[in-house]
Formats: sequence, structure tokens, C-alpha cells
Amino acid sequence: MTSITSVELNFLVFRYLQESGFTHSAFALGYEAGINKSTIDGNLVPPGALITFVQKGLQYLEMEANLSNSDADLDEDFSLINPLDLITKDLYQLRQMIKEKRKNLQKDRDKDKERESCQKKDKELEKEHEGERARVKEKERQEREKEFEKDRERVEKNKEQEKQHEDHNDRDMVTDQDEKINVKHEENGASGEPMDIPTTYVEIPSSDVTILEGHTSEVCACAWSPAGSLLASGSGDSTARIWTIADGSARLSQNGSSNVLVLKHVKGRTNEKSKDVTTLDWNGEGTLLATGSYDGQARIWTTNGELRSTLSKHKGPIFSLKWNKKGDYLLTGSCDKTAIVWDVKAEESKQQFEFHSGPTLDVDWRNNNSFAMSSTDNMIYVCKIGETRPIKTFTGHQGEVNCVKWDPTGSLLASCSDDISAKIWSMKQEKYVHDLREHSKEIYTIRWSPTGPGTNNANQQLVLASASFDSTVKLWDVELGKLLYSLNGHRDPVYSVAFSPKW
Repeated sequence: MTSITSVELNFLVFRYLQESGFTHSAFALGYEAGINKSTIDGNLVPPGALITFVQKGLQYLEMEANLSNSDADLDEDFSLINPLDLITKDLYQLRQMIKEKRKNLQKDRDKDKERESCQKKDKELEKEHEGERARVKEKERQEREKEFEKDRERVEKNKEQEKQHEDHNDRDMVTDQDEKINVKHEENGASGEPMDIPTTYVEIPSSDVTILEGHTSEVCACAWSPAGSLLASGSGDSTARIWTIADGSARLSQNGSSNVLVLKHVKGRTNEKSKDVTTLDWNGEGTLLATGSYDGQARIWTTNGELRSTLSKHKGPIFSLKWNKKGDYLLTGSCDKTAIVWDVKAEESKQQFEFHSGPTLDVDWRNNNSFAMSSTDNMIYVCKIGETRPIKTFTGHQGEVNCVKWDPTGSLLASCSDDISAKIWSMKQEKYVHDLREHSKEIYTIRWSPTGPGTNNANQQLVLASASFDSTVKLWDVELGKLLYSLNGHRDPVYSVAFSPKW
């Protein structure tokens, strides 16, 4: 009999987690189980392999439970068993269940026979009464005809009276409509000023789309350089790429070779799982690009594609990576439950922060020396360089905290979680300021609008955007903690959201 190895089972579970959208769990299992070292060719494993494997096992156990030496009529009495019973009960218990079900089935058959006998008797009685029913119906028809004649006479007599009341009824109808309109306006709060929020989306025509081709696996991240027309992308093919997009250009050359720099994270063959580029970020001047990868290393590249530094200390994949505004420190968050601040000039670790009990999912600078970090342990910590303990701890989420973002002034922190909520926190208090709950599924990411204090649009309202697996993007009034608008154009989970700088 063929058996499955633990390596093969781990690979099937890893693929199931990836296909189901459990990205973080897949990363953690892949790292701890050494999936990247497996000799299994993933291209030969069909989608849904684990589910298929489990279903076939349950079907085999179900067939075994139904079989016995005395079962001459298996096809007729084959009994379907609940999957939970198949998993939790042994073969003897399953066969006893099937025996009981067959007894009940025989009782049901006897009842059906009795019911059929009663139905035959009822049909005979129906035939006996058919003649009587026909006579009754004919009498009823004749009476209805007489009533119809009387009604027609009354209609003719009252015709003139109805015409006289017609104008009066019309006036009453107009008055009722006016009252309904007034009530609707009051209910909708029409006396308030409308928010200046766009209610339609713009579909970009294919003629205005530039396709950048070159990656040989999924693209995990991309970011524009703040300095100009450079776009960076990171992929599962073990490379990051820097694309040059000229102003006003709508098309590139066929292969794009003259417009792209390939930043290889592994020598030799590509698509090595441990070298997946998971995150990237430009420094404030747009002169350096930092990349984080599945191998736990952060790398710093020049705009010419030259590898300037390799930063190695994490013991797990890097999920998040950010430059501080000054550009002297780089912050990384990893699956190893820690965050590290790197001294870019010295090319070494400045300080490692080990507070979380689960993988660190996101990090974000508050200023040049302090930052926030979030994790699968539902916690948010605000840390400062030189401090050995968090300077602030935010508790309140009931699920993994996927993303944290400081507002432009660094006074408010927004977070989103698998608990279907986004929250806004203040350094001045322990509890959240607002608990934003309008999404129906996990919230994957959030972004602040480039408006309000600390921005070039200081006179405009500060807005928070949240993107969710429920296929919607929602805009929030930060001051009141109320939903401003829900953007419902997507049909699948939304993984990224960004405001135009010219909001």
C-alpha cells in the first residue's frame, strides 16, 4: 500500500494555505518546514491537491464501512456518512451506524407503502365526488353572472359621480407626493453640505496602458521612486527590477531590455523560493532602493542596479521594510518575530526589537527615531531607538494586525486587522480613538490621504482609506470616525490602495 511522507504532506498543506489566501501562514510553514529544500516539482501538483486527497480518503473509508459479507444489495442501500463521523469513529462504530440507518430506511419504506395505499383510496373518493363538484361549480358560475349584471348597472348609474370626484382626487395625490418628498429630504439630511467624494471610477483604456514584461513569477511589490520616472518591482522569480518610464511615454520596446535593470538576489538559477523579493522601498531622495526577501536578508541597491549592501541578521523572511525620512536608518520586520533598525552608512544593525510573540507583519516610522510594529499576535508596539521597552502598547485587535500607518503629523496611528476592523490610535491615550467597522471580511491594508496638517493640502479634510477581502475600499472621516463612502467596483479581494499625490 502506498503511503505519504511528512515532506509530501507538508508540501500539500503549504500549497493549500497559498491557494486559500493564507499568505502569512504559508510563509511561516514554508520557512519552518524547509519547503524550498523539497525536491517536489510544484508544477506537477494540481490546484486543490490536499482537498482532493482528503476527499478520496473519506470516500475510501466510507466505502469500507458500507461493505460486509452479507451485503448483497449494496447499490440499493449504500449509506452516505457525515465526514466528521468518518474522522472521529472507528470502523465498527461506522458499521453500527449504517445498520441503524438501514433499519430506519426499511421503516420509511413501509410508511411509504401505507401512504400510497391511502392515496389510492383518496383517489377513488375523488372520482365519486367529481360529478357533485361539477354541479356546484355550474351553479356558482350562474350566480356570478347575475351579480356581474347587477354590478354593471350600478357602474353606469355612478359614472357621472366618479367624474365629478376625479379632479378632487388628483389634487389630493399631488399634496401627498409633496409630503413624501419633504419627508425623504429630512431623512437623508439634505440640509447638510455634501462631501466632495468621487462616486465613480475611471476605466483606463488599453491604449493608455504600458505593460512591463520580464518577471517570470508573481510580482509581490512595486513602488515609484520619489525622484522621477523609475518604477521598482519585486517578484517571486528572485529578482527586483528598476524600470525607466519616460514622461508621457505610453509604450516600451518589445522586450523592455533597454529600459530595465535586473537586480538578481541569487547567483545562477532564478525562481528559488528562499530568494523571493517580498517587499521594497525607496529612500526619500530616490537614490537608493532597499529590498527584503524570503531568505531574511535586506539589500540596498543604487539606481544603476549596483548592490551596495547586504544586511543579514534576521532568522526568517522579511515581510516589511521602510526607510526613515532622513535616510540614515532602514527598518525591517520579519517572520522571526523581531524588527531591526539598520545603520545604513555603517552597514550594521543599530538595534533589534524583540517584543512580539508572533511574526512581525508590518512596520512604519513615526519620525526619524521612533516607529510602530504589528504582528500576528494581535499587538501593536511603538518603539524608540535606544529604548529597551516599547514606549507605547496598543491592545484591542482580536486578530492578526496586517498593517500600521502613521498620519502625516505622526500624532495618529491607523491599523487594520483580520478581525474585520480598522482602528485609529493616539499617543495621548491607551484605548483606540475610533473603531471602524463597516467591512464584512478581513482588512488587508490602509492608507492616509495626502491632506490635512503636515501636507501640501493642509486646508483639506484628512481621510483614511481601507482595502479588504470583501472586495471594497472604504473612505473614513478621521475626526468623527464615520464612513464617508464605500467604493464597490472590485469583484475580488483588494490587496493594495493608494491616493494620488494631487488629491
